[in-house]
Amino acid sequence: MKFKNPLIKGLFKKRYKRFFADVDVDGETVVAHTANTGSMKTCLGENWPALLSFHDSPTRKLKYSFEMIFNGKTWIGINTSLTNSLAIEAIQNGLIPELLGYRDLKPEAKIGQSRIDILLSNGEQEQCYVEVKNVTLADDQGHCLFPDAVTERGQKHLRELQELKQKGIRTVMLFIVQREDVHTFKIDQSIDPEYSRLLKEVMSSGVEVLVYQCKLDPSEIIVHKKLKII
Repeated sequence: MKFKNPLIKGLFKKRYKRFFADVDVDGETVVAHTANTGSMKTCLGENWPALLSFHDSPTRKLKYSFEMIFNGKTWIGINTSLTNSLAIEAIQNGLIPELLGYRDLKPEAKIGQSRIDILLSNGEQEQCYVEVKNVTLADDQGHCLFPDAVTERGQKHLRELQELKQKGIRTVMLFIVQREDVHTFKIDQSIDPEYSRLLKEVMSSGVEVLVYQCKLDPSEIIVHKKLKII
């Protein structure tokens, strides 16, 4: 996924009230919207290089969006509003072999009172529901981890995938890793023990779990390769 316009360079200063980040751009502090609702642990360091996008829309209170940050080793994609688009682009470009062979792709597919991120299908008789999550947390052993905060919404999505699987419908939990300084995926049991328990449970019941890592630079983010789950 290429950015339509060049991103604006700055230095990260602080994040506050969850959705706000102060970034120094050419000596001036600008406030950027932060779409990521997680803890962003291991992603934020004072004076780390940051990249912002600018949106001159009359409906926006904040004109800047916080897109990426550089920890000295890798750019980290922190704008979670892009994650589904990255997954859809990767599926359409054939970069995720496990999800090839479907004619139709529908984002935000409704199931009951809820929605699953992606529905792949070849008519009603062959369907595959895909839930997508962004991964940015890492440890010092080179593992990326999920989640980085307690996620009741994430727990709900796992239960929904399991219910669909029990009806004989293919379901996939797809993790998109937006950093390049990791080599394996690990379920974090300490931050949200219930999510960890549920993820292991749905995997044993037949819900497929895929982890794909992105390559990132200031001009684009693309899904690059599959990571092993440990």
